[in-house]
Amino acid sequence: MTYGGHYGGQQPPGGNRRPPRGPREHQSAQMLPVPGSDRARQGPPPRPRHQPTRVAPVPGHQPPHQPPPDGERPRPPRRRRWSFGRVLMALALVFVLFIGAVWLYLEFSINRIDALPDYEGRPAAASGTNWLIVGSDSRAGLDADQQAQLVTGDTGGQRTDTIMIAHIPDNDTAPTLLSLPRDSQVEIPGYGTNKINAAFSFGGAPLLAQTIEQATGLRIDHYAEIGFGGFANLVDAMGGVEMDIPAEMRDTKTGIVIPAGKQTLDGAQALGFVRMRYSSATPRSDLDRVANQRKFIGAMASQMASPSTLLNPFDVFPLLADAPDALTMDTGDHLHNLLGLAWAMRGISDGGVVTTTMPTTDSSAENWDEEKSQALFDAFRNDTPVPDSAIVN
Repeated sequence: MTYGGHYGGQQPPGGNRRPPRGPREHQSAQMLPVPGSDRARQGPPPRPRHQPTRVAPVPGHQPPHQPPPDGERPRPPRRRRWSFGRVLMALALVFVLFIGAVWLYLEFSINRIDALPDYEGRPAAASGTNWLIVGSDSRAGLDADQQAQLVTGDTGGQRTDTIMIAHIPDNDTAPTLLSLPRDSQVEIPGYGTNKINAAFSFGGAPLLAQTIEQATGLRIDHYAEIGFGGFANLVDAMGGVEMDIPAEMRDTKTGIVIPAGKQTLDGAQALGFVRMRYSSATPRSDLDRVANQRKFIGAMASQMASPSTLLNPFDVFPLLADAPDALTMDTGDHLHNLLGLAWAMRGISDGGVVTTTMPTTDSSAENWDEEKSQALFDAFRNDTPVPDSAIVN
């Protein structure tokens, strides 16, 4: 083999030698330790520490957790501060849970009876909703001192001092609260003709409801009853009910006196007001009494629905505590039905509810006026306004 170039194609002196090293290779060769030298005994020099290559973060990508370098303490996680919106949501949740607990308590605590059983010939359902509201003179749960305080007397058994039908229409027609005089003569199934309040004595709520349905031709959808003690307790739980008494009321039979003027009636005074009929202020006896009962129910419902009562825990909590023991409803009734009744009746005070007494032929209120009564019942069945001729104040 011949070589060209500087040697003219001849083999360079020294035989087959490597070409000269480049600068880098020559420098590396000079750094190699000489066998037997101190550097050879110490071993090869340490390799330089590898530095990780930094990579630019990718937007939206969460890098994996890196342990802190040696000698640095890990930082504690930052605590999230509650914003105003989160605090408001937490309070709203607590409020909803509280309302739900109260609702369930009332739903399962109210007394219930089978007041509206089906029977052969019962009237068919029609437009609107009809409530039978009963105020009984039951003294159950009252001891002798409480009976004396409420001036209930010691009459045995139980009758109905108050009988009303509340009609809530399905349209924009105004609701109607109708009073049935307790001395009205009607046919009581199985007992012949008698005063309407005797039906409650003979057969309780079921017989009273059946008697009213057959006498009026109206189907009763819901039932609510309250006794002497429960009525007085509800009024006291509300802190009393404000009434404007136009003239002094002095009951010659019970001795109850209610002065004239705007005042707040407590439970005992309220019970005396709705029962009073032997007074110069009630010359029409039972007709004046039922008119006063409607006035009081209107004032009571309006006060219960007012923000000053609903937003005052000192009024709401005692009222919720006493309501289950004071009320008795039908087995098919629920709390939302009762709230619907209270909401509809709140307009009695401002004229938003039509209030009337069953039209009768004379002041004794024993016999109903057949023509006017029928016009009243037809208005209930068809959800039409009650004719003025059938309204008795």
